Amino acid sequence: MHNSTLRRAEKSRRPQVVVIGGGFGGVRAAKALARADVDVTLVDRANHHLFQPLLYQVAAGILPPGLIAPALRRVVRKERNVRTLLAEVHGIDPERKVVRAATPAEGTLELPYDYLVVAGGATHAYFGHPQWSRFAPGMKTIEDARMLRSHILGAYELAELATDDAERRAHLTFVVVGAGPTGVEITGQLAELARHVLPEDYRSIDTRRARIILLEAGPAVLGPFAPKLQQYTRRRLEEMGVEVRLDTAATDMDAESIVVRGPAGEERIVARTKIWAAGVQASPLAAMLARATGAPTDRAGRVAVRPDCSVPGAEGVYAIGDMVTTVDRLPGVAQVAMQQGTYVGRQIADQVKGDTSTPAPFRYADKGSMATIGARQAVAQIRGVTITGYPAYLLWRYVHVMFLVGWGNRLGTLYDWLRSLRHARNRAHRLITLTRTTAVEEMSVAA
Repeated sequence: MHNSTLRRAEKSRRPQVVVIGGGFGGVRAAKALARADVDVTLVDRANHHLFQPLLYQVAAGILPPGLIAPALRRVVRKERNVRTLLAEVHGIDPERKVVRAATPAEGTLELPYDYLVVAGGATHAYFGHPQWSRFAPGMKTIEDARMLRSHILGAYELAELATDDAERRAHLTFVVVGAGPTGVEITGQLAELARHVLPEDYRSIDTRRARIILLEAGPAVLGPFAPKLQQYTRRRLEEMGVEVRLDTAATDMDAESIVVRGPAGEERIVARTKIWAAGVQASPLAAMLARATGAPTDRAGRVAVRPDCSVPGAEGVYAIGDMVTTVDRLPGVAQVAMQQGTYVGRQIADQVKGDTSTPAPFRYADKGSMATIGARQAVAQIRGVTITGYPAYLLWRYVHVMFLVGWGNRLGTLYDWLRSLRHARNRAHRLITLTRTTAVEEMSVAA
C-alpha cells in the first residue's frame, strides 16, 4: 500500500476530497476548493489537462500537442491544498470511503475520502459495433489526435507511391462519420489540406482530387444548431468540395471500405481513411461507480445523479460532466462539466463550513455554441443570435484561446493560427510519428 498517502490522511485532520479526472469538470472542482479547509487529491491516468475542443487541430497539423495539453501539475500549481496523482482508478468503495488506484511505480494504493467527485468524461460510442474502432478512430485523447494525423498524412504518402489508379483513389478517399461540431470541423480541415495546403508538395498526385465525404444519419449537419446555421454550414462545406450525405448511416466497415445506407439504398465506398465523430458513451468510470453505489444508468452508460449532482446511495459522492445524466438532459459539452465542477466544489466547501441546508439544484447557463468550417469560416449561436462567416470565426478564436491554460499556450496558439492563415494556409506540425497506424504500417510494407 502507498505509505505516503496514508501518512497524509493520518496527520491531517482536515476533510479529504478526492477528485477523479483532470478534465474540465475535475479541474474546476479542484479550483473551487482552493480556499476551503480541505485537502484535495486530483487523480488522473494522464499527466496533462486536455483542451479537447482543439484536438482536431492537432490531427490537422495546425497545432502541436503541448499547446492544448499543459501538465496537470502546472494547471493547479497555485492551489496549495491540491496535489495531483498519476494513477488509474480501478475501484470505488463507498462503504469504506476509499478509492483504489494503481500507479506506474508504486502498485495499488488506497485513497481515503470524505468527499468524492468523479469526472471521468466520455469515450467513443460505436452503436454496438466496437470492432469499428480499428477502422474508424475518433478523437478523445492526444494519442488519438497524433495517430489520426499520422494516418491522414500517411494516406497522401501512400497515394504518391501508388502505381494503380484504384489504389490511389482508395488512399485519397476520406470518410467522416457524424456531422456534429467535431465532424464538421475535421471535415473542413481535410478539405483545407487537400485543396490549399498540400497541392504544391506532391509531384505524382493532385491532392485537390481527394474525395472527402461527410456522413450524417440525421437530416442536417450540426443538429443542435439553428436551421439557418445548418444550411450555411452545408453550403460552405459543399463549396469546399465536400460530399455531404444526410440521412445516411454506416452499416459496416473494414480496413478497405465502409458500407452506408441512405435514401438511394446501400452502397460500399472504398476508403482507407475513416474518422468517427458520430457518438459518445460514458467512460468506464461511470459503470464502476454505478456498480459500487447501485445508481441507475441510461443507455449511454451515464450515471443518473440528483439535481445537486450527488450520486444516489453514496454519501459524499458526486459525479459531473459527460458521464452523468440529469432530469434536464444537459448536452455533453465542456461548458456543462465546468459549471458542474464549480458548483460541486462550492457545495463541498459550504458543507465543510457547517452549512447543512439543502443546496439549490444545479442550473446550467448556456453561453452559446460555435463551430469552425474552414479558414476564416465559422458559425455561432449565442442566446438566440446567429453569426456566420469571418465574424463568427474571430469570435470562435477569441473564446477558444481565452479558455486555454497559460499565456504561453495562448500566444503560441495565436502564432500558429496566424502562420496557417498568412503562409498559404501552412501546417507547421505535419509529422508522421506513430508507426502503429494503419497508414504507416502500409507504407513500411510498400517500401
